[in-house]
Amino acid sequence: MVIPRVVVAAPASGTGKTTVAVGLMAALRRAGHRVAGFKVGPDYIDPGFHALATGRPGRNLDPMLSGEKRVGPLFAHGSAGADVAVVEGVMGLYDGALGTEGFASTAHVAKLLKAPVVLVVDASAAGRSVGAVVQGFVAYDTEVRIAGVILNKVGSDRHETEVRAGVAPTGIPVLGALRRDTRLTVPSRHLGLVPADEQRTQAETAVDAAAELVRTGVDLDAVLATAKSAPAQPTTPWNPTTEVTSAGLPAGGPQVGAVVGTRPVVAVAGGPVFSFRYTETTELLTAAGAEVVTFDPLSDQLPEATAALYLGGGFPELHAEALSANVALRRQVAAAAASGMPVVAECAGLLYLCRELDGHPMTGVLPATGRMTERLTLGYRTAVAATTTVFFDEGRRVRGHEFHRTTVDFDGDVHPAWHLPGGVEGVTLPQVHASYLHLHWTATPDVPARLVAAARERAR
Repeated sequence: MVIPRVVVAAPASGTGKTTVAVGLMAALRRAGHRVAGFKVGPDYIDPGFHALATGRPGRNLDPMLSGEKRVGPLFAHGSAGADVAVVEGVMGLYDGALGTEGFASTAHVAKLLKAPVVLVVDASAAGRSVGAVVQGFVAYDTEVRIAGVILNKVGSDRHETEVRAGVAPTGIPVLGALRRDTRLTVPSRHLGLVPADEQRTQAETAVDAAAELVRTGVDLDAVLATAKSAPAQPTTPWNPTTEVTSAGLPAGGPQVGAVVGTRPVVAVAGGPVFSFRYTETTELLTAAGAEVVTFDPLSDQLPEATAALYLGGGFPELHAEALSANVALRRQVAAAAASGMPVVAECAGLLYLCRELDGHPMTGVLPATGRMTERLTLGYRTAVAATTTVFFDEGRRVRGHEFHRTTVDFDGDVHPAWHLPGGVEGVTLPQVHASYLHLHWTATPDVPARLVAAARERAR
């Protein structure tokens, strides 16, 4: 792993690291560089903005969901063909999974990648005291190399001079200072920013504004020099074909680009409602022998010859009426599931399989209703498979992540998907696995392999 790389971190959430990270990615791309963008943690929304900024798929690096040993290989895989990589952190630099002393934190990932850190500090309500903040973060963990600071939300030239004077005694160089810019505003909702897929024009405007802000306010040459200071590190890039083969099921079927019809079609929900899925999900399905076809449940029907269905996460609660209006697709999905089509559904997919969502008819695959609540459910989960299905054997232990403000009420007793510390969660049918839990399939490559194997049997 020799690619120049830098991690963009901050003392806390809300300091502007997404703006800076996206701006850096876009500005470096406009300067002629091939940029790979990454996000620490299970976030689905920021990688969408990374994709706009870089012109490449956004990817996640999460030691909790993928495992420590895969962080370097996944980074190398996602950086292929790039000449610089920018990794956006999560929360505060040293904030990780609760009760783990920083496991899966930005600092943890920076150490795994041996990557220098650029600390983004919100200077809007401080002057020389910013220096004390920087010094504290430098001293907290000397294995983390904070190589530069970018000052955000600076009010004036005089303010900038005062803040720079406060940082100077730390010996950490200030790589740039950014003013406030109203063009950077992106709409938010109950789970964070509105995804780029839902507001493409406004998202592109925000990315362009971030790129210009960084171009004029940050020393890009200094950032590149910082990225190039990352040491070489022996790493074998992650390979989806190798993963599904080593999972015990062969990577069947022709290679990507083969004639349509020679590989079982796995339909993957997309569009503005179902935008939450990891880039590696489709890569693993393809490597396992599937022809992956993305469709939009708002307007499309199931792709021709669909043999299996993957319904990922998103915001169905905000589009329930429009989803319900696509009656033809709802009936198709219900009939396909009833006839034994293999289906994996996560979060939004779980809600779509219910009989109704906030009073709007859904597919009715599951004997359940979904509804919005005021309560946010958020966090990593260690789960144990409660029922043997096509995709999981009973007792299988996995790590996942929940992030929703909805709940599902079942009509009666069902076969649960998972045992969690607080009880059971999700539901299974003979060929259906539906749950709120988001998994990163890089840690469970046999799951996409099993899904494709089941699709192949159905196609036959």
